Amino acid sequence: QVQLVESGGGLVQAGGSLRLSCAASGRTFSSSAMGWFRQAPGKEREFIASINWSGGSTAYADSVKGRFSISRDNAKNLVYLQMNSLKPEDTAVYFCAAGTGYRVAVQSKDAYAYWGQGTQVTVSS
Repeated sequence: QVQLVESGGGLVQAGGSLRLSCAASGRTFSSSAMGWFRQAPGKEREFIASINWSGGSTAYADSVKGRFSISRDNAKNLVYLQMNSLKPEDTAVYFCAAGTGYRVAVQSKDAYAYWGQGTQVTVSS
């Protein structure tokens, strides 16, 4: 079992930055892929970024490439999502997810068995 708790969301103006954190419990964290997804009202949950077990490989959605950065600290059981140059269209609930059966940076929602409760990010224009 893995439990995930996101934090760091909030209201920010367009062009601003936020850093989301995801605290994980469970012994499999350091050997698992981790991902960030987001869901806007009326839309499906979409992939944003993922990172492999060691932090040496990452993947990003085209919509955030060059603006967002995912990282992890296995010693502290933490995953981060640094978000820069935020746009109003980035407004959504952001979810952290653990893919305990995967060591690579997977993008499919189906690969992730454990999810956090989400944190709201609102970007004003």
